[in-house]
Amino acid sequence: MNMNKISNLFKQILLEIGEDPERQGLKDTPLRIAKMYCELFRGYHDNPPVITIFNDETPQGLITDKGYFFSICEHHMVPFFGHYYFGYIPDSKYGYLGASKIGRTIDYFSARLQIQERLVKNILDYIEEAVHPLGCILLMTGRHLCKEMRGLKKWDCPFEVIEARGIFLENKDGCKDEFMARLRNRI
Repeated sequence: MNMNKISNLFKQILLEIGEDPERQGLKDTPLRIAKMYCELFRGYHDNPPVITIFNDETPQGLITDKGYFFSICEHHMVPFFGHYYFGYIPDSKYGYLGASKIGRTIDYFSARLQIQERLVKNILDYIEEAVHPLGCILLMTGRHLCKEMRGLKKWDCPFEVIEARGIFLENKDGCKDEFMARLRNRI
């Protein structure tokens, strides 16, 4: 990313909204924004996370992970953020994921201009390709500032996207029911 170019563009935006980019409080703001953009949009220039797979004593049951995410809406370029709830059942032929790899994958794909629906799909595609689970499922609940600060102006009403694949899609042996039951106590 060209920090000087981004900084100059933000100086122009400040002028266009009626501000003085040279006033004391704003003098360094364009450069701070440029630096922040390099961090927020690292998903465009960093390498995707390396998925570590272990084959020793592959668990046969449901493995879950939860955490938080931050992303930027591609329609209005304001943040959306929230929690994710991920579950998968490993295939013993391929092994299982290292514990940190789910969060790293979510962070990587979140660090781009996104819509929540595509974010869920990108994450599941990447994990499926790496570990070939019997099934996986991801629920992301997001607060969208484009919905809360402008337009609709409804706050604290998360948008939820859930996608199930493999045996979760079929709810084989009640695996999707088990995942959803675990969520009821956590959301």
